[in-house]
Parts: sequence; C-alpha cells; structure tokens
Amino acid sequence: MASVVFYFQVHQPFRLRRYSVFDSSHNYFCDESNEEILRKVARKCYLPTNQLMLDCIREHEGRFRISYAITGTLLEQCAQWMPEVLDSFKRLVDTGCVEIIGETYFHSLSFLYDRGEFRHQIQLHSDLMEHHFGVRPKAFRNTELTYNNEVAQEIEDLGFETILTEGADHVLGYRSPNYVYNPPGCNIKLMLKNYRLSDDIAFRFGNKGWPEWPLTTEKFANWVDRINGNGYTCNLFMDYETFGEHQWAETGIFDFMHTLPGAIMQGGKNDFLTVSEASAKYPAAGEVDIPRMISWADAERDLTAWLGNSMQANALQEVYHLHDAILRSGNPDLEHQWRKLQTSDHFYYMCTKFFEDGDVHKYFSPYESPYDAYINFMNILDNIRQRINA
Repeated sequence: MASVVFYFQVHQPFRLRRYSVFDSSHNYFCDESNEEILRKVARKCYLPTNQLMLDCIREHEGRFRISYAITGTLLEQCAQWMPEVLDSFKRLVDTGCVEIIGETYFHSLSFLYDRGEFRHQIQLHSDLMEHHFGVRPKAFRNTELTYNNEVAQEIEDLGFETILTEGADHVLGYRSPNYVYNPPGCNIKLMLKNYRLSDDIAFRFGNKGWPEWPLTTEKFANWVDRINGNGYTCNLFMDYETFGEHQWAETGIFDFMHTLPGAIMQGGKNDFLTVSEASAKYPAAGEVDIPRMISWADAERDLTAWLGNSMQANALQEVYHLHDAILRSGNPDLEHQWRKLQTSDHFYYMCTKFFEDGDVHKYFSPYESPYDAYINFMNILDNIRQRINA
C-alpha cells in the first residue's frame, strides 16, 4: 500500500509600500495592496479549495486526509480582512482529518541568523495554532522547506516528532523519497517531497506543451500505484495557491482534485494519511545525511533564491543585526513590524536570476526590478534605525 501525504503551504506576506529615503512614516506596509491580493487569492483559491477539500473529506467519510502549514502572517491578514477564510480552515480542522504543521510564524529565514529568534517564532506560531484551531503542531516544516542536519537537531530538541524537506536528487542519491528516514543521530522522522509527482500537479498540470498533458486522475493514480514495492509514501508537497491561482480553474484543476481521492483509493490498495500519521505508521528506512542547506526553490534546490547575491545577503544581515536593539526598545509595535520584515518573500524579490527561475521570481514580485526591492527595503530599515536611536 502507498499512502499519499498531501501537505500544503498557505502563506501571504505583508508586502511593503513604496518608501523613499525622504519618507518618515512608521507605516511600512501597503494595507490596500495586501487586502486586495488576499481577497483575490481567497476568491480564486482559499475559499473554493477549502470547500472542495471539505467535500472530499465528507464524500470519502474521513478517509481523505491532508496537512497544512499556515503562516502567522496569512492568519493575521485573514483575521483583519477576511475572517471567512479563517473560519473555512477551522471547519477543515474540525473534521479530524486535517493536520496543522508547525513553522516560523513570520515565514522567516531566522534559523540561519538567530537561533533564539528562530525558536521564539516557532513558539509564537504554535501558540497561534492552538488559539485558532485548538491544536499544537507535532510536525514541522522550515520556511520553503529549508533544511539541513542542524535544523533537524534543533527541531527535535523543541519536541517535534517529524520534519519535512525537499527530496532533492543530490541528497538522496540512489534512495527514494517514498520512504520515511531519520537525520543522522536523531530520532525525529524525516519525510521528503516527491518533487516529480508534486510538480506534475503544481507546475505542469495546465501546460499543454507537456508530453503528459492532459493529466487525468486515472493516469496520476497509476503513477502513485507504481510506488508499491518501492516505498510506502507519496509525499505531495506544494503551495496551496496551486489550486485556482497558479493553475486556473479553467485548466480543470478543481475537477482533477475532486476526483483524485476516489481514483487513488479505488480497489483499497492505496490510502491518504496526514504527515504525522504516515510518520508514525512507517518505520525509518535508514538515515539521510544533509549537511548543507537545501530548499524546494528553483532548479538548484538551495538558498540562492534568497541569498544568491550581495543585495540579499546585505539586507538579511542588516535586518537581523537589529535584533538586540529592537528588543531593548520595549516597543511591541516596532518589534512586530521588524519581524514582518523578516518574511522571506522580501528577499526573494531581490533575486537576480535569469531564465525560468527568474521568470518565477518576476511573477511573484511587486517591484519593477530586484534593485527596487532592495532599495525600498533598506529605506525602511534606515527609518527603523532612526526610531531606535531616537
């Protein structure tokens, strides 16, 4: 039997407003743009997809099971502008068929710069999940699946039982992502994304130039069935915005998702499990040693989406350099603003890659160029320094 493990990242950043060097306002975030984007994505993705997932759970009497990592920044926006989105996630969790995954509240890269801040943001996120959904996460995913052995050790020390990352070829070698593993010297379970099957849905589904187009549920269920004998899990990890936003409704993505559970479970050979259920059910098949940082971003599956040039490195270093001064200020509003500036998207917009990866970065960026993103960000940091000094 192959167990399909659906995990979805659900995230929206607080995008910055255009901030010049002469600006002195303490309002750094563009509420108008953030609300507009949230409403658009909610209309196209969150609300219809949540209803679809709820229908699938009910139709299959709880045998369809899924997992979500929902950032604190998204939930703040939902609470402020679209509480109906938050309510729709609550209805899903209330079914008992949905697991909430832990992460950093602000979708940050804090592990790389400040371990204390990293732990604090995980605590904040766990508290928020308990507040809204009545659960404390047992499984963890770091921002954008960034991971190495040290991340696993840190997360195990915090009491988590499972951690997720990318099933990159260069770390797996001959091994398959369809097994559960352990990091070296750890008892925590490690589950790796099957990026080929995940990306068939997330990136290739609507591509008419793809040799496998159109992707039918029968075809995909057959690919899942082939895992039997070469693994126990089919880990499908992707952005939730795949449904309706990245893959428009016109592609048939909603019909595909609605019929997929039945096709996969037909005949009783395969099933669906949450992350923690799969982690508990299947024994570790061995250790996977990942000493260098990986992620699920871009072709390289490394950190270059956020740390690939000097602008990104400088911006990240400068924002974390303010840590002690921010905390000493005793200003909770300033502290919260500073943490929203840690969200990885701000540094993603500064990426200067070309070709296909560069096109993806441009699609998400609200700026005309990476240099505009950097200048805007640094202008805001300068104002924060002035507030601290004052």
